Amino acid sequence: MAKTGPETRGEDPFAQFRAEPNAMSRVRRVVGIASGKGGVGKSTVTSLLAVALQRKGLSVAILDADITGPSIPTAFGIREKAGGTEFGLLPARSAGGIPVMSVNLLLGDETEPVVWRGPILANTVKQFWSDVMWGDVDAMLVDLPPGTGDVPLTVFQSLPIDGIVLVTSPQDLVGMVVQKAANMARKMGVPILAVVENLQHVVCPHCGEEIPLFGEAKLHRVAERLGTETAVGLPLDPALAEACDAGTVESYGERRLDAVADRIAALPEREGAT
Repeated sequence: MAKTGPETRGEDPFAQFRAEPNAMSRVRRVVGIASGKGGVGKSTVTSLLAVALQRKGLSVAILDADITGPSIPTAFGIREKAGGTEFGLLPARSAGGIPVMSVNLLLGDETEPVVWRGPILANTVKQFWSDVMWGDVDAMLVDLPPGTGDVPLTVFQSLPIDGIVLVTSPQDLVGMVVQKAANMARKMGVPILAVVENLQHVVCPHCGEEIPLFGEAKLHRVAERLGTETAVGLPLDPALAEACDAGTVESYGERRLDAVADRIAALPEREGAT
């Protein structure tokens, strides 16, 4: 029986919906990166977290479940397409060796729109779990699309999610929508591991003062409301935007997410994934 997190130990209520992993995959922890609203930097946080986990010595993989808005390959500078054998699909790898599967790695043109209805989108995510030969992975990060629609629901039901990291920004409107994503996770029995408040401030290049972008930071109030002690604020940094655009996110020296990486690394390994 798959565990869904350290706080969820009973019978798996979604056992009948769980997609089987590929026979060539051994994934010990699965964590979703979610937000209620788009444009808050969820994919950027996913990328930085993957780098932070790898820096701690864990083998990491990224499943890009944002089918209609994939951006993970661009952040890592991955240009080659995914391959395959008779046993399944082979993920592409970043310069640092992080395996990634994204719909953009299967399209002939990365700007081609994915005009699919919800059930097809959801089934594609399940195929990324079942048909991809992920190999030996200590922690898989699933970059979820914003909102609480078909794809997040499919991920929560079909994949053995051990917890989620919620990404927000300081505006009250965004916080309200993120609360919807948090409530969905609770209804699905998925623990909230951490909250990341992106675009919290800018750092003055002359004096180093942190200048809030949207007034007083609300991070700790949000974390208390979401029921997690792990909370991290990230600045708006032009150097990070440049690194993601250039495909060199692995060389960006961000360390603020180490606390979130520690939280993920501390999750118990799933049974049957050894």
